[in-house]
Order: sequence, then structure tokens, then C-alpha cells
Amino acid sequence: MPQGSMKALWYSEPRNFEVKQVPIPQNRLSPFLSRSIRFHVVVRKVLVSRVGHRFCNSSMTILSGVCGTDAHIHEGEFISKFPLIPGHEAIGTITEMGKNVTGFSIGDRCVADVGITCGKCFYCRRGQSLLCENFNSRGVTQDGGFAEYILYHQSKLYKIHNLSDEEATLLEPAACAIHGLDKLNPAVGIEVLLLGAGPTGLILAQLLKLNGASRVVIAANKGIKMDIAKDLQAGDEFIELDRQNPGAQWEKLKKDNPYGFDVVVEATGVEKLANDAINYVRRGGTLMIYGVYENKAVVHWPPSKIFGDEIRIIGSFSQTFCFPRAVAYLDSGKVKVKGMVTDVYKLEDFQAALDKMKSRGALKIAIKP
Repeated sequence: MPQGSMKALWYSEPRNFEVKQVPIPQNRLSPFLSRSIRFHVVVRKVLVSRVGHRFCNSSMTILSGVCGTDAHIHEGEFISKFPLIPGHEAIGTITEMGKNVTGFSIGDRCVADVGITCGKCFYCRRGQSLLCENFNSRGVTQDGGFAEYILYHQSKLYKIHNLSDEEATLLEPAACAIHGLDKLNPAVGIEVLLLGAGPTGLILAQLLKLNGASRVVIAANKGIKMDIAKDLQAGDEFIELDRQNPGAQWEKLKKDNPYGFDVVVEATGVEKLANDAINYVRRGGTLMIYGVYENKAVVHWPPSKIFGDEIRIIGSFSQTFCFPRAVAYLDSGKVKVKGMVTDVYKLEDFQAALDKMKSRGALKIAIKP
């Protein structure tokens, strides 16, 4: 078992981070950790613990994706807790295993599910684990993958075979998209409007096309995200909005679709669009709030419209037990993510990665610890 310290991106509080040496997580024989897998997250190595219990210590992140949620975590929003090592989209290769780890071999490339539920609260005991009152997430409320080592239970690991390292960072967003699809439970032949062209939105658009939607329209600002959306054929139609003056395009969208859409997915995380999205929902249709918003964001929808048009409004937050299907869809190539990772930064250049994401000049960014 590695001893000593490791390099990590460490936040002492919101907006205050540094790359520093921190203690390497150790395999201690607590009831939980005795069934866990430790990941060593240095480039191209994943280490699994040599003690005889079900955890792997691995250099799990060949790469770890940077998500829009990381920008909210940086500001102390979402469900983040500090101090914190962020990074919730990590992948890597197993190099050492504990004797009680089963189903894995040295050299396996793996991705890890970051969600942690307690199994004993009111919601967990009702089979609603995502609503767990004690929900935690690695890289959000507990230390994650922007470091050289990370600890995971073997039940959280899933093998990957065909995806490149960069493409595999999209597996966590894909798992969230699959949960969104589960919540929508789309009927065959529906028409969908998806607002935003971020990575998880583009994956959800493809899933909708594969699972019942007859027409998927993607509306987002003109730029690299929409360029990639079209390259991937993520939708059937694309509305490239003028960032400075999109009003005429929104009006044309209404005119061209007088009955609206069966499903509108608001995937931008922009308060103004969340407020306006309901105006594109067909009577009897569904509005899904799918983006991550500032904690202070508020919507104002007329209850008379919701009542009279029988509009269903749902949310989709994170995921549980969706990773196997995410791996199946992406590793098989049925959901395409090639080219989504547009930039890769070193751990020491994390601020540059945040700046690039804020500039809207990238679709997906990854970090190499």
C-alpha cells in the first residue's frame, strides 16, 4: 500500500484552491472500507489495495473530466462540502488488487460511480436511493479524482473496453442522462426540444432518438458546442442562436411549432431560459429541468397554464445504478461521444481549465493529474 503524500487539487473553501501534497487515503479496516477498492489516480496507472478486502487503490484517473457542476462547486454551490478534492468523472487502469476483490484483473480499464447512499434513511428504505437524506458524491461532498490516489468500493467499478481515455470521461454524464431518460419514460413518436448543447444534453438527445423520439430539436448558442452537436448528429434539427440577439429565432421557433413539443428539456442551467421553457411545451406535455442552476435562481410559471394545459414538470438530478447502461451505450458506440473532449489540462492548470469553460470555448475539458 502506498504510504506518504500525494499531489492533489485541494479546496480549503469555495474559490480558494491550490495544488498541494496531501496524505494518501489509506485502507483502514472499517466496516465500509473492508469492502472497498482503492484507486491510484496517476497517469496510466490504477493501484488496487494489497490488503485482503474489497477495495482498490488505483491510479484511477488517466483522465478526469471537468463538468459544469465543477464551476458551481468552485463557487460553493450545488451540494458541495469543503475542504474538498473535486473531480467526479475519473477513469483509469487497475495495477494492483486486494485478495478479496473479485471480477476484476490487473490491467482492467475502469470507471467509477461516484454516488454514495446510506441505505437506511426514509427514502433509501423506500427504494428511492437517489433521494437519500445522506447522499454524498465523490468530488462534490467527498474527495474525488483530481489527485493521485482515490478510494472506491469494488461495487462502484465498471470495466470499459472500446472507449478512448478522453471518451470515457463522458460515462458519468451519460449515466446522468440515462437517469433523465428514465424519468421522462418517453412514448414512441414524441417530439422533443432540448435547450442547450452541453455534453450530458447531447448524450440525452441521442438517447431520446434511440428510445422513441421521432424528432429532436436542439437549440443552443452558435459555437463549438453546436458544431460538435451537428458532427455527432445528436439531434434531427439544430437552431443556432445568436448570442447577442436571439429573440427573432425564438419567435420563429414558436411560429414553426404552433403546438409546441411533447417534451422540453431545459439543459442550460440559465434561469431566464428555465422561466421561458414552459412556453414551448405542448398541452399535456412535459417540462424537464435538467441543468444545474445557481442556488438563488427562481422560476415564475403561471399555475393556471400548468393546470389548464395539464403540463407535467419534473426534475432530473444525478443518478444511481445507471453506470452499467452508460457503459453499454457508449462502449458499443450507439451513443457517440468522439470529439466531445476538446481540451486537456494538467492539474496545475486547473484555473485555466475553469477560464476556458467559462469562455464557452470548449465542450468538454479533462484534467490529467
